[in-house]
Amino acid sequence: MPADAFAEPCDDHGSCWEYTLHIPHDARAVGIARSTLHAVLVRHGLAQLLDTAVLLATELLTNAYLHSDGPASLRLRWRSGVLRIGVWDTDPTPPDAESQSAGPETESGRGLLLVRVCADEWGWFLLGDEIFGARGKFVWCELGTEPDAERWDVAA
Repeated sequence: MPADAFAEPCDDHGSCWEYTLHIPHDARAVGIARSTLHAVLVRHGLAQLLDTAVLLATELLTNAYLHSDGPASLRLRWRSGVLRIGVWDTDPTPPDAESQSAGPETESGRGLLLVRVCADEWGWFLLGDEIFGARGKFVWCELGTEPDAERWDVAA
């Protein structure tokens, strides 16, 4: 996904919407963002995406909290039957999804693996001052309303 994919304008027919929640570097912010995501999806009639969307947003936000020391933002965008969940944080270090090799007893290290398996698409890009007015990175994932049978076969 190009860096400007969230910048594409929505049409005027209500089939596209976007929300941004700016959150402080505070452990409580992840729960607040989860509640906000829940409210947005229910009110837009997308309850079928709730469980997976909340899981993915929680993983991305928790990574932002654990790996940066500044604020973050959660961006939600619905367009053409696809929900994009994006998290910006102040740490410019790229996410390392390939080194996610947590053992069965390990309590962490599975976040990006879950994102890779549960999202239809995912990715990231670095940000400079010219985009969103802040440096850091933006990690995103997408969920469609149609189940991806192949994705779940791989996860099994």
